Amino acid sequence: MQVTTPATATPHSSGASGASNTGALIIVTLLFFMWGLMTSLNDVLIPHLKAIYTLSYVQAMLVQFCFFGAYFVVSLPAGALIKKIGYQKGVVAGLLVAAAGCALFYPASMRGYGMFLLALFVLASGITILQVAANPYVTVLGAAATASSRLTLTQAFNALGTTVAPTLGGILILSAGVLTVEQFNLLPVAEQLAHRAAEAAAVQGPYLALAATLLVLALLFAFARLPKVSHAEEAKSEADGPTSVLGHRHLVLGAIGIFLYVGGEVSIGSFLISFLGEANIAGLAPAEAAHYVSFYWGGAMLGRFIGFGVMRYVSPGKALAFNSACSILLILLAIFSDGQLAMWSIIAVGLCNSIMFPIIFSMALNRLGKFTGQGSGLLCMAIVGGAIVPFGQGFLADHIGLQWSFFVPAACYVFTLYFGWKYAGMYRKDAAA
Repeated sequence: MQVTTPATATPHSSGASGASNTGALIIVTLLFFMWGLMTSLNDVLIPHLKAIYTLSYVQAMLVQFCFFGAYFVVSLPAGALIKKIGYQKGVVAGLLVAAAGCALFYPASMRGYGMFLLALFVLASGITILQVAANPYVTVLGAAATASSRLTLTQAFNALGTTVAPTLGGILILSAGVLTVEQFNLLPVAEQLAHRAAEAAAVQGPYLALAATLLVLALLFAFARLPKVSHAEEAKSEADGPTSVLGHRHLVLGAIGIFLYVGGEVSIGSFLISFLGEANIAGLAPAEAAHYVSFYWGGAMLGRFIGFGVMRYVSPGKALAFNSACSILLILLAIFSDGQLAMWSIIAVGLCNSIMFPIIFSMALNRLGKFTGQGSGLLCMAIVGGAIVPFGQGFLADHIGLQWSFFVPAACYVFTLYFGWKYAGMYRKDAAA
């Protein structure tokens, strides 16, 4: 699929209209829901696999490293694939690859941690193909000035998936209870092996069900009638602007913003069950703590529905800066306090996260012209922050303690505050031009 700036792209098909665009948004929203569900299940998998294989925090973060590392490895090939076979076939391909990754969880339950990591990489590769196609597609289905609002709405359903997943995973995967290292070591060797096998097998049913669902969606998308999107070139000549994608400073800063925002959001979610299990915080068992992870992601869902309306009147950049500042304050409260205050402060960061990704993504793609396709690929590659930042927090958690390690995501939000404030008037300037 050829792409250009959202400001000048004109969606059309045989008889394409606002109604057909609305239908396309509804269909694509199903994708956002599904990849939110699968991504958030990692927050349940991490403590589950950490207990089964007696991993350190850094070793457990290999789950996020393999999952989000796929974005870095697969984004550019995914962009080339979609350009060659088109948006709709690209979606089908992504769904099939993701289904294969889910199916690999069955043999992984018998082969060990390394096989789980491979399955996660394959699953994330399919999701990457969907992300590379769906995010820019949503931005061009309407005016550029409302692209952040439109992408925020679809991201709200992504957040619905992330909200449902931890509770569902807690019931299906963690309900049997997770043993501590000390409890596991007290078991006889035969019982240790039996326990490890039973706990590993707990993921088989949920992920096989996901594989079947993805196959059904692939079939539906293969026959769905979506409007085809054409993209007009901007009137300005190449001499009037940067001659390479990296010449657009707001894109480069946006990519850094995506890297740090996704890293911070994922890092908090990854450690949340462990954080709520700390004696000075809430002392919750993993299965019980998983329900509160749903509140974290549920805040993002609620905020995106609110943001869909608010950002039609408020500068997206100012909204980003405000939410980033609130996130920093809440994380600092969680670090320097205990009990219920620390618990609800870190959970409330989810509400602040709500609008950040769609704002950064749409602002970074604004007025890129013929470089929009490359820009989208670069932004999707930047999602690798979800692989790198949790490692940094895991290192600190192993060496200075879990609560103090939350300085890592707090630092990430400092940059998103800067990015939002710097480009607070971006769309206003575009309108004046």
